[in-house]
Amino acid sequence: MTRVALAFSGGLDTTVCVPLLEEEYGYDEVIGVTVDVGQPKSEFAEAEETAEALGLEHYVVDARAEFAALCLEAVRANATYQGYPLGTALARPIIAAKILEVAAEHDCEGLAHGCTGKGNDQLRFEAVWRDSDMEVIAPVRELALTREWEKEYAAEKDLPVQGGNEGDWSIDTNLWSRAVEGNELEEPGYVPGEEIYEWTSEPTGETEFVEIGFEEGYPVSLDVLGSDASESQAGASASDAGEALDPVELIETLNEVAGAHGVGRSDVMEDRMLGLKVRENYEHPAATTLLSAHEALEALVLTQEERSFKKLIDQQWAEKAYEGLIDAPLVTALEGFIDKTQSRVTGTVTIKFEGGQARAVGRESEYAAYSASAASFDTESVGDIAQEDATGVAKYHGFQRRLAKGAIDKLADDESGSPELATDGGEDEA
Repeated sequence: MTRVALAFSGGLDTTVCVPLLEEEYGYDEVIGVTVDVGQPKSEFAEAEETAEALGLEHYVVDARAEFAALCLEAVRANATYQGYPLGTALARPIIAAKILEVAAEHDCEGLAHGCTGKGNDQLRFEAVWRDSDMEVIAPVRELALTREWEKEYAAEKDLPVQGGNEGDWSIDTNLWSRAVEGNELEEPGYVPGEEIYEWTSEPTGETEFVEIGFEEGYPVSLDVLGSDASESQAGASASDAGEALDPVELIETLNEVAGAHGVGRSDVMEDRMLGLKVRENYEHPAATTLLSAHEALEALVLTQEERSFKKLIDQQWAEKAYEGLIDAPLVTALEGFIDKTQSRVTGTVTIKFEGGQARAVGRESEYAAYSASAASFDTESVGDIAQEDATGVAKYHGFQRRLAKGAIDKLADDESGSPELATDGGEDEA
């Protein structure tokens, strides 16, 4: 008996893949695998119901903790792609790896997904699966299926297809982000209404403060301070810390708190790996908040050179993550630099939520590369350094520029004074 493991959501694409894998690819049995990376419970109920109606052997794997841990690695790398935090991209390799594990446990010869030939997910799944000896199958791509064809096929086969959100949008949700696309949203000029959002409320004039604790670049604690941070912190000692939370709890709590203030909305024209430009809408309250806090703490403890170079490292990390290649040798090398810099990124950051923004308004660390007395306008000297010591620096600053400008001016003078060809003023020769 031949078996194939299918990445199964219970939606239209993966539902029609079940009979197609038997009819078109000759597999005797299909098993469905759904991986939990923080989707709504309703999605699992739909997948279970659809699998039961199909008579499909179905497995659900909990990967929330593993996915949340990767999201916090993304925080250390300040990982964004074209301006938005990575969510779907980080989840896909984890989902693919869990499906591969289930497939191996159940002696499958094949691995299948319902991705189209136009998106990124096909590449992210297959980058993981092609490390194995199993056949990789993509029915929607290989059979050039369209949504209309799938609907007709499902009706013909009487398949238990659920529309999902009345079919208005294509939605992908996990702990780190909620992606919304499709229909009118594919038009760059279409202005979406509030109905596309679930995690974020329309921003109001209300404010709220939170304090986030970091250890070696990882967010580890959260203290919700209320609407007045100064009053909330009054009487608190320097040793007081917010509530320690595991990564899943921390992300879920911040999604709720920050989302209530409209934090974490992105509407972007995104360049996919295949070269297509697409319009995407995202919600990511916790991700936006943690990335803002982390960058604020890095600004306090890292040197100018470290911060400048780390931007290059972070960009490369994010691009490989976007491609689903988080285990690439380059990423391992990049993380060596990230680990070294993050050894000092320990401390707390106060974030103010207001008007859809998560803004750092306070930061503290015992490893700060900062001296208040040295930077203050109210001190004349610090240690053996005095204000007048900057006079020599000021004289040298721009010295080479002044020399170059002098040379440029001399060149211009030389060119304007060049002798012209001599003439005798007589008549032109015949």
